[in-house]
Amino acid sequence: MSQTKYIFVTGGVTSSLGKGIIAASLAKLLQARGYRTTIQKLDPYINVDPGTLNPYEHGECYVTDDGAETDLDLGHYERFLNVRTSQANNVTTGRIYQSVIEKERRGEFLGKTVQVVPHITNEIKERIQLLGKSGDYDIVITEIGGTVGDIESLPYIESVRQLLWELGDNNAIVIHLTLVPYLSAAGELKTKPTQHSVKTLMESGIKADILVCRTEHDISDDIKEKLALFCNVKREAVIQSIDASTIYDVPILMQEEGLDTVTLKKLNLPDDVIPDLTHWNQFLEWHKNPKNEVTVGLVGKYVELQDSYKSILESFIHAGSVNHVKVKVKTIHSEHLKGKALEKQLTGLDGILVAPGFGERGIEGKIKAVQFARENKIPFLGICLGMQMSVIEYARNVLKLELANSTEMDESTPDPVINIMDEQKNIVNKGGTMRLGSWDCELTKDSLAHKIYHGAAVISERHRHRYEFNNAYKQQFEAAGLVATGINKETGLVEIVEIPSHPWFIGVQYHPEYKSTVANPHPLFVAFIKAALKHQEETK
Repeated sequence: MSQTKYIFVTGGVTSSLGKGIIAASLAKLLQARGYRTTIQKLDPYINVDPGTLNPYEHGECYVTDDGAETDLDLGHYERFLNVRTSQANNVTTGRIYQSVIEKERRGEFLGKTVQVVPHITNEIKERIQLLGKSGDYDIVITEIGGTVGDIESLPYIESVRQLLWELGDNNAIVIHLTLVPYLSAAGELKTKPTQHSVKTLMESGIKADILVCRTEHDISDDIKEKLALFCNVKREAVIQSIDASTIYDVPILMQEEGLDTVTLKKLNLPDDVIPDLTHWNQFLEWHKNPKNEVTVGLVGKYVELQDSYKSILESFIHAGSVNHVKVKVKTIHSEHLKGKALEKQLTGLDGILVAPGFGERGIEGKIKAVQFARENKIPFLGICLGMQMSVIEYARNVLKLELANSTEMDESTPDPVINIMDEQKNIVNKGGTMRLGSWDCELTKDSLAHKIYHGAAVISERHRHRYEFNNAYKQQFEAAGLVATGINKETGLVEIVEIPSHPWFIGVQYHPEYKSTVANPHPLFVAFIKAALKHQEETK
Protein backbone atom coordinates (compact mmCIF):
# COMPACT_ATOMS: atom_id res chain seq x y z
CA MET A 1 0.00 0.00 0.00
CA SER A 2 1.36 3.38 -0.97
CA GLN A 3 -0.83 5.65 1.14
CA THR A 4 -1.93 5.19 4.74
CA LYS A 5 -5.71 5.14 5.14
CA TYR A 6 -7.45 6.86 8.07
CA ILE A 7 -10.57 5.91 9.99
CA PHE A 8 -12.08 8.38 12.46
CA VAL A 9 -14.39 7.08 15.20
CA THR A 10 -16.74 9.67 16.71
CA GLY A 11 -19.42 9.25 19.35
CA GLY A 12 -22.90 10.70 19.73
CA VAL A 13 -25.90 10.82 22.09
CA THR A 14 -23.97 9.87 25.24
CA SER A 15 -20.49 9.04 26.48
CA SER A 16 -19.34 5.55 27.55
CA LEU A 17 -20.82 3.81 24.50
CA GLY A 18 -17.58 1.93 23.93
CA LYS A 19 -15.82 3.77 21.10
CA GLY A 20 -12.54 2.24 22.26
CA ILE A 21 -13.89 -1.31 22.05
CA ILE A 22 -15.44 -0.71 18.60
CA ALA A 23 -12.17 0.85 17.37
CA ALA A 24 -10.14 -2.06 18.83
CA SER A 25 -12.55 -4.65 17.39
CA LEU A 26 -12.41 -3.16 13.90
CA ALA A 27 -8.62 -2.92 14.15
CA LYS A 28 -8.48 -6.61 15.16
CA LEU A 29 -10.56 -7.62 12.12
CA LEU A 30 -8.42 -5.53 9.75
CA GLN A 31 -5.25 -6.91 11.34
CA ALA A 32 -6.62 -10.46 10.95
CA ARG A 33 -6.92 -9.75 7.21
CA GLY A 34 -3.24 -8.81 7.04
CA TYR A 35 -3.47 -5.00 7.27
CA ARG A 36 -0.93 -3.31 9.56
CA THR A 37 -3.25 -1.40 11.84
CA THR A 38 -2.87 0.90 14.84
CA ILE A 39 -5.22 3.05 16.91
CA GLN A 40 -4.80 6.43 18.55
CA LYS A 41 -6.98 8.33 21.01
CA LEU A 42 -7.60 12.08 21.01
CA ASP A 43 -8.78 13.22 24.44
CA PRO A 44 -10.51 16.61 24.74
CA TYR A 45 -9.48 17.39 28.33
CA ILE A 46 -6.89 20.02 29.23
CA ASN A 47 -4.73 17.79 31.44
CA VAL A 48 -1.48 17.20 29.54
CA ASP A 49 -1.95 13.48 30.24
CA PRO A 50 -4.00 11.36 32.70
CA GLY A 51 -0.95 10.92 34.97
CA THR A 52 -2.20 13.35 37.64
CA LEU A 53 -5.86 12.33 37.40
CA ASN A 54 -7.50 10.49 40.28
CA PRO A 55 -8.55 6.96 39.18
CA TYR A 56 -12.12 7.83 40.26
CA GLU A 57 -12.09 10.58 37.60
CA HIS A 58 -10.88 8.68 34.59
CA GLY A 59 -10.19 5.07 35.51
CA GLU A 60 -6.66 3.72 35.51
CA CYS A 61 -3.74 5.50 33.90
CA TYR A 62 -2.17 3.19 31.32
CA VAL A 63 1.59 3.32 30.72
CA THR A 64 3.35 2.51 27.43
CA ASP A 65 6.86 1.13 26.83
CA ASP A 66 8.19 4.63 26.13
CA GLY A 67 6.84 5.94 29.45
CA ALA A 68 3.76 7.79 28.21
CA GLU A 69 0.97 8.06 30.79
CA THR A 70 -2.14 7.54 28.68
CA ASP A 71 -5.87 6.89 28.56
CA LEU A 72 -7.03 3.39 29.55
CA ASP A 73 -8.37 2.83 26.01
CA LEU A 74 -4.78 2.28 24.89
CA GLY A 75 -4.85 -0.80 27.12
CA HIS A 76 -7.76 -2.14 25.06
CA TYR A 77 -5.84 -1.40 21.86
CA GLU A 78 -2.81 -3.37 23.02
CA ARG A 79 -4.84 -6.25 24.50
CA PHE A 80 -6.78 -6.69 21.25
CA LEU A 81 -3.99 -6.11 18.72
CA ASN A 82 -0.92 -7.32 20.63
CA VAL A 83 0.87 -4.28 19.11
CA ARG A 84 2.72 -1.87 21.39
CA THR A 85 1.45 1.72 21.59
CA SER A 86 3.49 4.84 22.37
CA GLN A 87 3.35 8.55 23.18
CA ALA A 88 2.01 9.15 19.63
CA ASN A 89 -1.10 7.02 20.29
CA ASN A 90 -2.64 9.38 22.86
CA VAL A 91 -3.06 13.12 22.39
CA THR A 92 -4.83 15.50 24.76
CA THR A 93 -6.04 19.07 24.32
CA GLY A 94 -3.59 20.03 27.07
CA ARG A 95 -0.68 18.63 25.05
CA ILE A 96 -1.88 20.34 21.85
CA TYR A 97 -2.17 23.76 23.50
CA GLN A 98 1.10 23.27 25.40
CA SER A 99 2.90 22.57 22.11
CA VAL A 100 1.33 25.53 20.29
CA ILE A 101 2.06 27.92 23.16
CA GLU A 102 5.69 26.74 23.32
CA LYS A 103 6.02 27.35 19.56
CA GLU A 104 4.53 30.83 19.97
CA ARG A 105 7.00 31.61 22.79
CA ARG A 106 9.86 30.52 20.54
CA GLY A 107 8.61 32.88 17.83
CA GLU A 108 7.82 30.13 15.33
CA PHE A 109 4.61 31.84 14.15
CA LEU A 110 6.54 34.95 13.05
CA GLY A 111 4.46 37.39 15.07
CA LYS A 112 1.12 36.17 13.71
CA THR A 113 -2.01 36.08 15.87
CA VAL A 114 -2.24 32.51 17.18
CA GLN A 115 -5.78 31.13 16.83
CA VAL A 116 -7.74 27.90 17.20
CA VAL A 117 -8.06 27.82 13.41
CA PRO A 118 -5.53 27.33 11.85
CA HIS A 119 -2.87 26.89 14.57
CA ILE A 120 -4.58 24.48 16.98
CA THR A 121 -6.23 22.52 14.16
CA ASN A 122 -2.93 22.27 12.26
CA GLU A 123 -1.25 20.88 15.38
CA ILE A 124 -4.06 18.31 15.76
CA LYS A 125 -3.79 17.27 12.09
CA GLU A 126 -0.03 16.89 12.45
CA ARG A 127 -0.46 14.62 15.51
CA ILE A 128 -3.14 12.53 13.76
CA GLN A 129 -0.79 11.84 10.84
CA LEU A 130 2.35 11.10 12.89
CA LEU A 131 1.73 7.34 12.98
CA GLY A 132 0.58 7.25 9.36
CA LYS A 133 3.75 8.95 8.14
CA SER A 134 5.97 6.49 10.03
CA GLY A 135 5.52 3.94 7.23
CA ASP A 136 4.69 1.24 9.80
CA TYR A 137 0.94 1.13 9.22
CA ASP A 138 -1.53 0.63 6.38
CA ILE A 139 -4.49 1.88 8.42
CA VAL A 140 -4.63 4.30 11.35
CA ILE A 141 -7.85 4.38 13.41
CA THR A 142 -8.34 7.60 15.38
CA GLU A 143 -10.83 7.64 18.22
CA ILE A 144 -12.13 11.12 19.10
CA GLY A 145 -12.92 11.29 22.84
CA GLY A 146 -16.11 12.86 24.15
CA THR A 147 -19.39 13.31 22.31
CA VAL A 148 -20.15 15.21 19.10
CA GLY A 149 -21.58 18.61 20.05
CA ASP A 150 -19.34 19.02 23.12
CA ILE A 151 -17.61 22.41 23.09
CA GLU A 152 -14.24 20.84 23.92
CA SER A 153 -14.44 18.42 20.96
CA LEU A 154 -15.03 21.10 18.32
CA PRO A 155 -11.35 21.69 17.35
CA TYR A 156 -10.93 17.92 16.82
CA ILE A 157 -14.07 17.67 14.70
CA GLU A 158 -12.93 20.64 12.58
CA SER A 159 -9.50 19.04 12.16
CA VAL A 160 -11.15 15.80 10.99
CA ARG A 161 -13.29 17.78 8.52
CA GLN A 162 -10.18 19.40 7.04
CA LEU A 163 -8.31 16.09 6.87
CA LEU A 164 -11.17 14.32 5.10
CA TRP A 165 -11.00 17.05 2.43
CA GLU A 166 -7.20 17.06 2.23
CA LEU A 167 -6.77 13.28 2.08
CA GLY A 168 -9.43 12.86 -0.58
CA ASP A 169 -12.02 10.21 -1.41
CA ASN A 170 -11.38 6.60 -0.29
CA ASN A 171 -8.45 7.62 1.92
CA ALA A 172 -10.34 8.57 5.08
CA ILE A 173 -13.77 7.71 6.50
CA VAL A 174 -15.85 8.49 9.59
CA ILE A 175 -17.54 5.85 11.74
CA HIS A 176 -20.13 7.39 14.06
CA LEU A 177 -21.11 5.42 17.16
CA THR A 178 -24.52 6.28 18.61
CA LEU A 179 -27.14 4.94 20.98
CA VAL A 180 -30.49 3.54 19.87
CA PRO A 181 -32.37 3.47 23.19
CA TYR A 182 -35.23 1.13 24.02
CA LEU A 183 -38.28 2.73 25.66
CA SER A 184 -39.90 -0.02 27.70
CA ALA A 185 -43.14 1.98 28.17
CA ALA A 186 -43.58 2.21 24.40
CA GLY A 187 -41.98 -1.18 23.80
CA GLU A 188 -39.83 0.09 20.95
CA LEU A 189 -36.37 1.27 19.90
CA LYS A 190 -36.07 5.01 19.17
CA THR A 191 -33.95 6.37 16.30
CA LYS A 192 -34.42 10.10 16.97
CA PRO A 193 -31.33 10.51 19.25
CA THR A 194 -29.17 9.00 16.48
CA GLN A 195 -30.76 11.25 13.83
CA HIS A 196 -30.03 14.33 15.96
CA SER A 197 -26.48 13.19 16.61
CA VAL A 198 -25.78 12.67 12.89
CA LYS A 199 -27.35 16.07 12.17
CA THR A 200 -25.00 17.69 14.73
CA LEU A 201 -22.07 16.02 12.99
CA MET A 202 -23.26 17.26 9.59
CA GLU A 203 -23.56 20.81 10.96
CA SER A 204 -19.81 20.58 11.56
CA GLY A 205 -19.30 19.66 7.90
CA ILE A 206 -18.80 15.91 8.40
CA LYS A 207 -20.92 13.15 6.92
CA ALA A 208 -20.83 9.79 8.69
CA ASP A 209 -19.83 6.97 6.34
CA ILE A 210 -20.76 4.17 8.73
CA LEU A 211 -23.21 4.17 11.65
CA VAL A 212 -22.56 1.79 14.53
CA CYS A 213 -25.64 1.63 16.73
CA ARG A 214 -25.29 0.55 20.36
CA THR A 215 -28.43 -1.22 21.50
CA GLU A 216 -29.84 -3.59 24.12
CA HIS A 217 -32.27 -5.16 21.62
CA ASP A 218 -31.91 -6.36 18.05
CA ILE A 219 -32.45 -3.63 15.48
CA SER A 220 -34.95 -4.71 12.84
CA ASP A 221 -34.37 -4.31 9.09
CA ASP A 222 -37.08 -1.63 9.04
CA ILE A 223 -35.24 0.45 11.63
CA LYS A 224 -31.96 -0.03 9.77
CA GLU A 225 -33.68 1.21 6.57
CA LYS A 226 -35.05 4.22 8.47
CA LEU A 227 -31.62 5.06 9.96
CA ALA A 228 -29.99 4.73 6.53
CA LEU A 229 -32.54 7.06 4.93
CA PHE A 230 -32.60 9.76 7.61
CA CYS A 231 -28.88 9.64 8.43
CA ASN A 232 -27.78 9.63 4.80
CA VAL A 233 -25.76 6.40 4.89
CA LYS A 234 -25.93 3.21 2.83
CA ARG A 235 -28.13 0.46 4.27
CA GLU A 236 -25.13 -1.91 4.56
CA ALA A 237 -23.33 0.77 6.56
CA VAL A 238 -25.83 0.66 9.44
CA ILE A 239 -24.15 -1.71 11.90
CA GLN A 240 -25.79 -3.08 15.02
CA SER A 241 -23.66 -3.28 18.17
CA ILE A 242 -25.72 -5.20 20.69
CA ASP A 243 -24.68 -5.66 24.33
CA ALA A 244 -22.23 -8.56 24.59
CA SER A 245 -21.42 -10.87 27.51
CA THR A 246 -17.74 -9.94 27.19
CA ILE A 247 -15.84 -7.24 25.27
CA TYR A 248 -13.92 -10.04 23.54
CA ASP A 249 -17.12 -11.06 21.73
CA VAL A 250 -17.31 -7.68 19.99
CA PRO A 251 -14.84 -8.40 17.11
CA ILE A 252 -16.85 -11.54 16.24
CA LEU A 253 -20.15 -9.63 16.41
CA MET A 254 -18.72 -6.83 14.25
CA GLN A 255 -17.50 -9.40 11.72
CA GLU A 256 -21.01 -10.91 11.56
CA GLU A 257 -22.42 -7.43 10.95
CA GLY A 258 -19.89 -6.83 8.17
CA LEU A 259 -18.17 -3.80 9.72
CA ASP A 260 -14.75 -4.75 8.33
CA THR A 261 -16.15 -5.51 4.86
CA VAL A 262 -18.00 -2.19 4.50
CA THR A 263 -14.97 -0.32 5.92
CA LEU A 264 -12.60 -1.82 3.33
CA LYS A 265 -15.10 -1.11 0.56
CA LYS A 266 -15.31 2.57 1.58
CA LEU A 267 -11.50 2.79 1.70
CA ASN A 268 -11.27 1.08 -1.70
CA LEU A 269 -9.12 -1.73 -0.26
CA PRO A 270 -9.22 -5.46 -1.17
CA ASP A 271 -11.43 -7.52 1.14
CA ASP A 272 -10.77 -10.93 -0.39
CA VAL A 273 -8.73 -12.27 2.56
CA ILE A 274 -10.81 -14.06 5.20
CA PRO A 275 -9.85 -12.81 8.70
CA ASP A 276 -7.74 -15.35 10.60
CA LEU A 277 -9.30 -15.38 14.07
CA THR A 278 -8.26 -18.92 15.04
CA HIS A 279 -6.35 -17.88 18.15
CA TRP A 280 -9.03 -15.37 19.16
CA ASN A 281 -11.79 -17.98 18.91
CA GLN A 282 -9.67 -20.47 20.88
CA PHE A 283 -9.26 -17.88 23.65
CA LEU A 284 -13.04 -17.26 23.70
CA GLU A 285 -13.76 -20.99 23.75
CA TRP A 286 -11.54 -21.51 26.82
CA HIS A 287 -12.82 -18.34 28.49
CA LYS A 288 -16.47 -19.35 28.11
CA ASN A 289 -16.06 -23.02 29.00
CA PRO A 290 -13.84 -23.15 32.10
CA LYS A 291 -13.20 -26.46 33.86
CA ASN A 292 -12.66 -24.90 37.29
CA GLU A 293 -13.28 -21.68 39.22
CA VAL A 294 -10.98 -19.82 41.63
CA THR A 295 -11.73 -16.80 43.81
CA VAL A 296 -9.07 -14.12 44.02
CA GLY A 297 -9.19 -11.18 46.41
CA LEU A 298 -8.26 -7.86 44.78
CA VAL A 299 -7.29 -5.60 47.67
CA GLY A 300 -7.25 -1.93 46.69
CA LYS A 301 -8.57 1.47 47.60
CA TYR A 302 -10.31 2.47 44.36
CA VAL A 303 -12.46 -0.67 44.15
CA GLU A 304 -15.78 1.18 43.75
CA LEU A 305 -14.83 1.98 40.15
CA GLN A 306 -14.02 -1.12 38.06
CA ASP A 307 -12.03 0.94 35.55
CA SER A 308 -9.49 1.82 38.26
CA TYR A 309 -8.00 -1.67 37.93
CA LYS A 310 -9.04 -2.35 34.31
CA SER A 311 -5.74 -3.91 33.17
CA ILE A 312 -5.56 -6.19 36.23
CA LEU A 313 -9.12 -7.44 35.69
CA GLU A 314 -8.43 -8.10 32.00
CA SER A 315 -5.15 -9.88 32.87
CA PHE A 316 -7.17 -12.24 35.08
CA ILE A 317 -9.40 -13.04 32.09
CA HIS A 318 -6.37 -13.80 29.87
CA ALA A 319 -4.68 -15.93 32.55
CA GLY A 320 -7.94 -17.69 33.42
CA SER A 321 -8.53 -18.69 29.81
CA VAL A 322 -5.08 -20.30 29.46
CA ASN A 323 -5.59 -22.20 32.72
CA HIS A 324 -9.16 -23.19 31.73
CA VAL A 325 -10.32 -21.46 34.89
CA LYS A 326 -13.00 -18.88 35.63
CA VAL A 327 -11.39 -16.23 37.82
CA LYS A 328 -13.95 -14.80 40.21
CA VAL A 329 -12.57 -11.50 41.49
CA LYS A 330 -13.67 -10.38 44.93
CA THR A 331 -12.91 -6.67 45.27
CA ILE A 332 -11.93 -5.74 48.82
CA HIS A 333 -11.63 -2.14 50.01
CA SER A 334 -8.39 -1.92 51.98
CA GLU A 335 -9.78 0.87 54.21
CA HIS A 336 -12.33 -1.59 55.62
CA LEU A 337 -9.85 -4.38 56.43
CA LYS A 338 -9.90 -4.08 60.20
CA GLY A 339 -10.75 -6.38 63.12
CA LYS A 340 -13.35 -9.06 62.41
CA ALA A 341 -13.96 -7.76 58.88
CA LEU A 342 -10.39 -8.74 57.99
CA GLU A 343 -10.88 -12.44 58.76
CA LYS A 344 -14.34 -12.47 57.16
CA GLN A 345 -13.21 -10.80 53.91
CA LEU A 346 -10.01 -12.79 53.38
CA THR A 347 -10.97 -16.29 54.53
CA GLY A 348 -11.70 -18.76 51.73
CA LEU A 349 -9.76 -16.94 49.02
CA ASP A 350 -7.60 -18.96 46.64
CA GLY A 351 -5.23 -16.06 46.03
CA ILE A 352 -4.69 -12.47 47.19
CA LEU A 353 -3.51 -9.60 44.98
CA VAL A 354 -2.63 -6.30 46.64
CA ALA A 355 -3.10 -3.60 44.03
CA PRO A 356 -1.11 -0.48 43.06
CA GLY A 357 -2.03 3.00 44.30
CA PHE A 358 -0.73 6.24 45.78
CA GLY A 359 -1.04 7.97 49.15
CA GLU A 360 -1.60 6.72 52.69
CA ARG A 361 -5.36 6.05 52.66
CA GLY A 362 -6.10 2.35 53.15
CA ILE A 363 -2.44 1.43 53.61
CA GLU A 364 -2.78 -0.41 56.93
CA GLY A 365 -5.48 -2.64 55.42
CA LYS A 366 -3.14 -3.57 52.57
CA ILE A 367 -0.40 -4.47 55.05
CA LYS A 368 -2.88 -6.65 57.01
CA ALA A 369 -3.91 -8.40 53.76
CA VAL A 370 -0.24 -9.22 53.01
CA GLN A 371 0.23 -10.58 56.54
CA PHE A 372 -2.86 -12.77 56.17
CA ALA A 373 -1.63 -14.19 52.84
CA ARG A 374 1.88 -14.80 54.20
CA GLU A 375 0.84 -16.44 57.46
CA ASN A 376 -1.94 -18.55 55.92
CA LYS A 377 0.21 -19.68 52.97
CA ILE A 378 -2.22 -18.21 50.41
CA PRO A 379 -0.73 -17.40 46.97
CA PHE A 380 0.16 -13.70 47.02
CA LEU A 381 0.93 -11.20 44.27
CA GLY A 382 1.83 -7.62 45.17
CA ILE A 383 2.01 -5.05 42.38
CA CYS A 384 3.93 -1.75 42.77
CA LEU A 385 2.51 -0.33 46.04
CA GLY A 386 1.40 -3.91 46.80
CA MET A 387 5.04 -5.04 46.62
CA GLN A 388 6.06 -2.15 48.89
CA MET A 389 3.39 -3.14 51.42
CA SER A 390 4.77 -6.70 51.46
CA VAL A 391 8.20 -5.26 52.34
CA ILE A 392 6.76 -3.10 55.14
CA GLU A 393 4.71 -6.03 56.50
CA TYR A 394 7.80 -8.27 56.61
CA ALA A 395 9.86 -5.54 58.26
CA ARG A 396 7.26 -5.02 60.99
CA ASN A 397 6.23 -8.59 61.70
CA VAL A 398 9.35 -10.64 60.93
CA LEU A 399 12.27 -8.21 61.38
CA LYS A 400 10.39 -6.64 64.34
CA LEU A 401 10.99 -3.10 63.06
CA GLU A 402 7.61 -2.04 64.39
CA LEU A 403 7.63 1.50 62.99
CA ALA A 404 8.94 0.52 59.55
CA ASN A 405 7.18 2.37 56.76
CA SER A 406 7.51 4.10 53.42
CA THR A 407 8.55 7.75 53.49
CA GLU A 408 5.53 8.34 51.24
CA MET A 409 3.31 7.57 54.25
CA ASP A 410 5.56 8.66 57.11
CA GLU A 411 8.49 10.97 56.40
CA SER A 412 9.86 10.58 59.93
CA THR A 413 9.79 6.76 60.13
CA PRO A 414 12.94 5.44 61.89
CA ASP A 415 13.02 2.54 59.41
CA PRO A 416 12.29 3.81 55.88
CA VAL A 417 12.33 0.37 54.21
CA ILE A 418 10.67 2.06 51.21
CA ASN A 419 12.22 5.39 50.31
CA ILE A 420 12.11 8.01 47.58
CA MET A 421 14.83 8.02 44.92
CA ASP A 422 17.40 10.78 45.50
CA GLU A 423 16.73 12.39 42.11
CA GLN A 424 13.01 12.70 42.99
CA LYS A 425 13.42 14.51 46.29
CA ASN A 426 13.31 18.11 45.05
CA ILE A 427 10.65 17.73 42.37
CA VAL A 428 7.60 19.97 42.78
CA ASN A 429 5.70 19.33 39.52
CA LYS A 430 4.13 15.87 39.76
CA GLY A 431 3.30 15.19 36.09
CA GLY A 432 5.52 12.62 34.39
CA THR A 433 8.23 12.68 37.08
CA MET A 434 8.08 9.06 38.18
CA ARG A 435 10.08 6.06 37.06
CA LEU A 436 8.04 5.44 33.93
CA GLY A 437 8.02 3.06 30.99
CA SER A 438 10.07 -0.08 30.32
CA TRP A 439 13.06 -0.96 32.51
CA ASP A 440 15.18 -4.09 32.38
CA CYS A 441 15.28 -6.52 35.27
CA GLU A 442 17.84 -9.27 35.81
CA LEU A 443 16.41 -12.41 37.42
CA THR A 444 18.10 -14.65 39.99
CA LYS A 445 18.61 -18.15 38.60
CA ASP A 446 16.21 -20.82 39.92
CA SER A 447 14.08 -18.25 41.77
CA LEU A 448 10.26 -18.31 41.52
CA ALA A 449 10.43 -15.29 39.18
CA HIS A 450 13.00 -17.10 36.99
CA LYS A 451 10.64 -20.08 36.67
CA ILE A 452 7.60 -17.89 35.99
CA TYR A 453 9.44 -16.17 33.12
CA HIS A 454 10.41 -19.56 31.63
CA GLY A 455 14.09 -19.28 32.50
CA ALA A 456 14.68 -15.81 31.03
CA ALA A 457 17.80 -14.09 32.39
CA VAL A 458 16.58 -10.54 31.72
CA ILE A 459 13.01 -9.26 31.40
CA SER A 460 11.62 -5.82 30.54
CA GLU A 461 8.56 -4.46 32.34
CA ARG A 462 6.71 -1.14 32.63
CA HIS A 463 6.85 1.11 35.69
CA ARG A 464 4.92 3.96 37.22
CA HIS A 465 6.12 4.88 40.68
CA ARG A 466 8.24 7.28 42.70
CA TYR A 467 9.34 5.25 45.75
CA GLU A 468 11.73 2.28 45.87
CA PHE A 469 12.93 -0.60 48.04
CA ASN A 470 15.62 0.80 50.36
CA ASN A 471 18.79 -1.21 49.63
CA ALA A 472 20.22 -0.31 53.06
CA TYR A 473 17.91 -3.01 54.48
CA LYS A 474 18.44 -5.63 51.75
CA GLN A 475 20.91 -7.82 53.67
CA GLN A 476 18.66 -7.79 56.75
CA PHE A 477 15.61 -8.88 54.75
CA GLU A 478 17.45 -11.62 52.88
CA ALA A 479 18.90 -13.05 56.09
CA ALA A 480 15.32 -13.25 57.43
CA GLY A 481 13.86 -14.94 54.32
CA LEU A 482 12.52 -12.17 52.05
CA VAL A 483 14.75 -12.30 48.99
CA ALA A 484 15.30 -9.81 46.17
CA THR A 485 15.24 -11.93 42.99
CA GLY A 486 14.93 -9.21 40.35
CA ILE A 487 17.34 -6.26 40.10
CA ASN A 488 17.77 -3.44 37.62
CA LYS A 489 21.52 -3.72 36.92
CA GLU A 490 22.03 -0.06 35.93
CA THR A 491 20.56 1.39 39.13
CA GLY A 492 20.78 -1.54 41.55
CA LEU A 493 17.09 -1.00 42.31
CA VAL A 494 15.07 -3.98 43.53
CA GLU A 495 12.29 -4.99 41.13
CA ILE A 496 11.11 -8.32 42.60
CA VAL A 497 10.90 -9.76 46.12
CA GLU A 498 9.77 -13.25 47.08
CA ILE A 499 9.64 -15.61 50.06
CA PRO A 500 11.13 -18.99 49.05
CA SER A 501 9.68 -20.71 52.14
CA HIS A 502 6.12 -19.69 51.12
CA PRO A 503 4.21 -21.80 48.54
CA TRP A 504 3.80 -18.78 46.18
CA PHE A 505 4.63 -15.26 47.36
CA ILE A 506 5.93 -12.58 45.01
CA GLY A 507 5.94 -8.77 44.93
CA VAL A 508 6.92 -6.80 41.84
CA GLN A 509 7.74 -3.09 41.66
CA TYR A 510 6.51 -2.90 38.05
CA HIS A 511 3.06 -3.28 36.46
CA PRO A 512 2.81 -6.66 34.68
CA GLU A 513 -0.86 -6.01 33.89
CA TYR A 514 0.07 -3.41 31.26
CA LYS A 515 1.65 -6.07 29.04
CA SER A 516 -0.96 -8.84 29.21
CA THR A 517 -2.81 -9.40 25.92
CA VAL A 518 -5.20 -11.98 24.46
CA ALA A 519 -2.36 -13.37 22.32
CA ASN A 520 0.22 -13.23 25.15
CA PRO A 521 -1.29 -13.54 28.65
CA HIS A 522 1.26 -12.26 31.16
CA PRO A 523 3.30 -15.15 32.69
CA LEU A 524 3.05 -13.66 36.18
CA PHE A 525 -0.76 -13.72 36.10
CA VAL A 526 -0.82 -17.15 34.45
CA ALA A 527 1.43 -18.53 37.23
CA PHE A 528 -0.59 -16.74 39.95
CA ILE A 529 -3.89 -18.27 38.78
CA LYS A 530 -2.20 -21.69 38.47
CA ALA A 531 -0.97 -21.33 42.08
CA ALA A 532 -4.47 -20.27 43.22
CA LEU A 533 -5.94 -23.41 41.61
CA LYS A 534 -3.30 -25.60 43.28
CA HIS A 535 -4.00 -23.94 46.66
CA GLN A 536 -7.72 -24.59 46.19
CA GLU A 537 -7.13 -28.28 45.45
CA GLU A 538 -4.80 -28.70 48.44
CA THR A 539 -7.17 -27.03 50.91
CA LYS A 540 -10.38 -28.81 49.85
